[in-house]
Amino acid sequence: MTPVTAGRSRPAHAARRRRFDAAAPSWLFAAPALAVYALIVLYPAISGVVYAFTDWSGIGRDMSFVGLANFRTLLDDEQAMGSIGNTLLLTVAIVVVQNGVGLLLALGVHAKLKSRALLRVVFFAPVVVSPVMVAFLWKYIYNPDPAAGLNGLLGLEVDWLGDPSVALWSIAGMVVWQYAGYSMVIFLAGLEGVPRELHEAAMIDGAGTWQRFRYVTWPLLAPAVTINLMLSTIGGLKLFDQIFAATNGGPGYATETLSTVLYKQAFVFGKFGYSTAIALVLALFVAAVSLIQVYYLRGREVTA
Repeated sequence: MTPVTAGRSRPAHAARRRRFDAAAPSWLFAAPALAVYALIVLYPAISGVVYAFTDWSGIGRDMSFVGLANFRTLLDDEQAMGSIGNTLLLTVAIVVVQNGVGLLLALGVHAKLKSRALLRVVFFAPVVVSPVMVAFLWKYIYNPDPAAGLNGLLGLEVDWLGDPSVALWSIAGMVVWQYAGYSMVIFLAGLEGVPRELHEAAMIDGAGTWQRFRYVTWPLLAPAVTINLMLSTIGGLKLFDQIFAATNGGPGYATETLSTVLYKQAFVFGKFGYSTAIALVLALFVAAVSLIQVYYLRGREVTA
């Protein structure tokens, strides 16, 4: 009887072990990653929220709680409030132009051209270049000398980065040049997913090129539009590298954004408490805009 009993106990033991193994890995594998995430992301983020309500200078532990004083200072700071306007203008320009150019490029290279593979590489190439390198390249292109750079090519005499009325739009052009290829790739992925049969059916019904795009292609591009709009909006709101390398917020405060103001308050003036308050406002603003976009654009996808 003993061998039979032992034989019967083995399946029960194996079943219990399988149930344990099925439940344990989710915690065993997730715990180290969650611990690292909490240490590197959550703890600094929570600490930043706390510092936003203090007058910490960034050195030592000498600080005091100041309540909402940093946020009141932000509302009274003309430079910071002006940077909010610049941030919004820059973001709108980048979102509209970058996605418009990206869509046109995607439609162009999606056509049956022999050189379409090469063109895709050429248009996407600026995306992999460092933003700082792009800024220095465009500083040369934006040379104010009438005989050099863009002025020499177009026969103009414009101080692209030194004129307060032009500098912000020059930064926008620089960013669009770098990231239009990124939007193009996402739109291309959407175009590849449009069934050819729908276009053929529309052509049989007498639909022209514009009608096929308006009523067939564009509705099916809704997911790609959602991704592109969100990425370009978030990128525009937190833009820093190109501005810092090209103009450092100048001339005057013409190209200051919340990101550059945040940096200067923290690392130039040593007001880490105030800078973290600006960072908190920026993070909440980006989150709010992103949620609104998701709600609206997801609804458009369902409708399409």
